Amino acid sequence: MSLSSSSMGKHMITLISFSLLTLVSVIGVVTADLKGGIIQRSGLGFVDEIGNPFTVQGANVYWLMVQGASPSTRNFVDAVYSDAQTLGLNLIRTWAFNDGTTDGALQTAPGVYDESVFQALDYAVAEAAKYNIRLIMSLVNNFDNYGGRSQYAKWAVNKGEVMPNTDFFYNNTLTRTWYKNHVKTVLSRVNTITGVAYQDDPAIFGWELINEAQCQSDVSGNTLEAWVQEMASYVKSIDGKHLLEIGLEGYYGSSTPDRISVNPLSYNGYGTDFIRLNQIANIDFASVHSYPDTWLPDKSDDEKLYFLQTWVNQHIKDATDTLNMPVMFCEFGKSDQVSGYQPQMREQLYSTVYNSVYSSITKGGAGAGTLFWQLLPKGMESWDDGFGVFASDSSLVSTINSQSSRLTKFMASKSTKSRRRLLF
Repeated sequence: MSLSSSSMGKHMITLISFSLLTLVSVIGVVTADLKGGIIQRSGLGFVDEIGNPFTVQGANVYWLMVQGASPSTRNFVDAVYSDAQTLGLNLIRTWAFNDGTTDGALQTAPGVYDESVFQALDYAVAEAAKYNIRLIMSLVNNFDNYGGRSQYAKWAVNKGEVMPNTDFFYNNTLTRTWYKNHVKTVLSRVNTITGVAYQDDPAIFGWELINEAQCQSDVSGNTLEAWVQEMASYVKSIDGKHLLEIGLEGYYGSSTPDRISVNPLSYNGYGTDFIRLNQIANIDFASVHSYPDTWLPDKSDDEKLYFLQTWVNQHIKDATDTLNMPVMFCEFGKSDQVSGYQPQMREQLYSTVYNSVYSSITKGGAGAGTLFWQLLPKGMESWDDGFGVFASDSSLVSTINSQSSRLTKFMASKSTKSRRRLLF
């Protein structure tokens, strides 16, 4: 049936109005608790459930569950979220583990959990949504802090297992089973505050298999590859909605011998392999950490910045050209405890990372975001490890806010174009 120009115009207005109402309706549903719903991967970047691009500007706040477990310190959880919001941050990385018998432990024995501590994690997740902030939740530590692989090994020894070193965490049947049980317990947890299972919660950006995975007894990378394959598949069998990353520092390994020289000093990868491991099925994005002060203690500040620039750009290039997946710089920082420290050194380091990532984002590359180490609220000065950032740090805050602002503006322009394509 043909339509007159007048009728066609009215018809188009009706269609556009209906499309706008539909879009508003959809947005209304997904923003009831958190804007955009669960974040998904799209090519070299991330998008929300509506299809709007999502870039990460965030920080590490590993202690949310620990401080939230005590009524006397729970206020720090809200305080750091408020500071993060002021800084324009939209993502925080935190621990979903604390293994052992110390006060505040989440998993006090294999499969045994302190419900009051779990409720503290519930609180951290529930409050994050109120501030429109999402969380990356790490599931175990490579190091001894808060239990980690060594605690699993101790539990195994107590059960009569032979554990020559903590690297046996990766191939011992019992420790692998216990880790899987922890994964299942956390992912299927129903938040006592919101009533939403973690595996369905848009406040969770994604899961991290292990903080700074290493296996120094097998530098070939074979042990970690087998473990990541098994555990990534297991995570996705429970939660196919959320994103997943390994938790690598970004060291290059045997699969790319030409890249090993990019590693700091003579680091041989510590049994990891940035390219090989991130090519494993079910891994959605790559992670990179960077601490020039720790890795290159005898180098000048200019040399450290040069290394950092090369480190960041090489990983963005490899994520873009080889991995074809987003890469996030999930930890980086400048210690104010190094000799000769000046505040502008930290600003320069942050700007180096921010500028490379922003350039990649605007050019359609794989750089997808950053998470500095670490954001602390007023009153937690004793938790400062030298890398602590406070909202009162005016000069550095200006650097962080500038990155947040330009990312917001760029994403707003991209979102507007996406909506125009949807409607017309």
